[in-house]
Amino acid sequence: MRIISGKLKGKTISFLKSSITRPLKDSVKESIFNIIVHSNLLTVKIKNSNILDLYSGIGSFGLECISRGAGKITFVEKDKNAAEILKKNLKNLGIKKNATIIMDEIENFLKKGVSEKFEIIFLDPPFADESYLQELKLIKQNNNYKKNHLIIIHRERRSFENFENILSPIITKQYGRSKIIFGKFLR
Repeated sequence: MRIISGKLKGKTISFLKSSITRPLKDSVKESIFNIIVHSNLLTVKIKNSNILDLYSGIGSFGLECISRGAGKITFVEKDKNAAEILKKNLKNLGIKKNATIIMDEIENFLKKGVSEKFEIIFLDPPFADESYLQELKLIKQNNNYKKNHLIIIHRERRSFENFENILSPIITKQYGRSKIIFGKFLR
């Protein structure tokens, strides 16, 4: 795995070989960033943004954001092994100051009263996990997002999401087994 663009372009990222985690493939990650940068339907920019990376694993998405000039990334990951590799990646890339790692269940993290507001919120839950919908509701209820924001969700291609009263999908793209949903919270 590698950083695709920005100040860390070409740097390698350590990853976890496990049946529990599923790293974001470079090709899918590259497509996500191409859409963020080039789509006329999206108005959020990565540069200087405050980003929340949920189910972050080894941090592939957030590390790419830092490379592209994001202001701050909050990584939330409950798996100790994945979080250790994320710490190692941040140290090896020399970007620890741009990141906060929260080792906790996402719901616990959100219920503790997060006071920050984020421009970009990325969710990459296990494909079989649908609890992320409750987490989206919590983020919306807690108003943990800025007026101009973007929600990005990585799901299994055949999954069906019911975002009723939560999210308005803007763009949905499929790449092999993956489906990427770009949206905004309903007001």
